[in-house]
Amino acid sequence: MRRVEVKSYDEQWVSNFEDEAKTLHEIFGPEIIEIHHIGSTSVNGLKAKPIIDIMPIVREINRIDEFNTKMISIGYEPKGENGITGCRFFQKGDNRTHHIHFFELGNPEIERHLAFRDYLRSHSDVAKKYGDLKEELSKRFPCDIESYIKGKEQLVLEIERKAVAWYKSSRE
Repeated sequence: MRRVEVKSYDEQWVSNFEDEAKTLHEIFGPEIIEIHHIGSTSVNGLKAKPIIDIMPIVREINRIDEFNTKMISIGYEPKGENGITGCRFFQKGDNRTHHIHFFELGNPEIERHLAFRDYLRSHSDVAKKYGDLKEELSKRFPCDIESYIKGKEQLVLEIERKAVAWYKSSRE
């Protein structure tokens, strides 16, 4: 059974991302166009489950499958699309220390992830509300990840809607 644990922000999460990004660049080389730290651990001050979410942007998503053996050798489990069309998802370790979400350049999921991250980085009041809810839910459902996810779903959708509109208007 996987425990739901939300922790205070840890500055180490940035270097954890940077270390893993370097390893991914070594494995995938020119397949990776850019790589982003996403998710709650990428937002300074935000309470989060201590899982580093990484989003590499690649030229050709289908080529990523050719690297599954190398990813397994560094502790990742390939999960295919994992419910998101056009994605290649990997999780690291039994404790899930890292999640990698590969997307091909142009996939709309890229903008959604970056908008959510950047919105929380720019709106500390919203980030605090989100972090407080996650902490409360983790205490209420310490052994029930599905209830934890369902409990934050409405707020996530609300933030995401505002974030995407904000992101698009800020790029015009």
